[in-house]
Amino acid sequence: MNTASPDNPAAGELPAGAAELKRVLEAVLLSSREPLSLNDLRKVFADQIAADVLRLRLDELRAEWSGRPLELLQLASGWRFRTRAEYLPYIERLNPEKPPRYSRAVLETLAIIAYRQPVTRGDIEDIRGVTVATQVIRVLEERGWVDVVGHRDTPGRPALLATTRKFLDDLGLRSLAELPALEQVNPTLDLADAH
Repeated sequence: MNTASPDNPAAGELPAGAAELKRVLEAVLLSSREPLSLNDLRKVFADQIAADVLRLRLDELRAEWSGRPLELLQLASGWRFRTRAEYLPYIERLNPEKPPRYSRAVLETLAIIAYRQPVTRGDIEDIRGVTVATQVIRVLEERGWVDVVGHRDTPGRPALLATTRKFLDDLGLRSLAELPALEQVNPTLDLADAH
């Protein structure tokens, strides 16, 4: 018995129109824990829907969700739904979760890496004026925010550190260009003297 219809396509069948395509995108994105790239989303449609068509439907879907408690975001690693900030206090009442607290050293180190990447540990020490503890870098690597992206071609070949896509995703950013101006983050942190 075939139960396929315009509102209920048979398994493996491509959506018939723009509205159905958006419903499939909505279902896939709402069920995913991680952001999905355009390539991931194309796989949902057996690579038969062009990326520009998907992008158009995603933009339409984002507009349709604009007044709702969830929002569709494009992040560095793809698209995802997220609860709007004004509703988080209500959700936290059901699932009280204490966010991790980071020391000033960790946050300053992260800021230096984000704004000056790629940098070596020595670069960070020159800017901060103090030795960077191994644990500080380890915390950022374990969180998935910082990774080694190469080595400087100098004696000792020190590791070059840079932020990751996860860092951008966790901050709700598509690229480093969306980082706030450094003066807004910490007016006392002067990166101009480094290098």
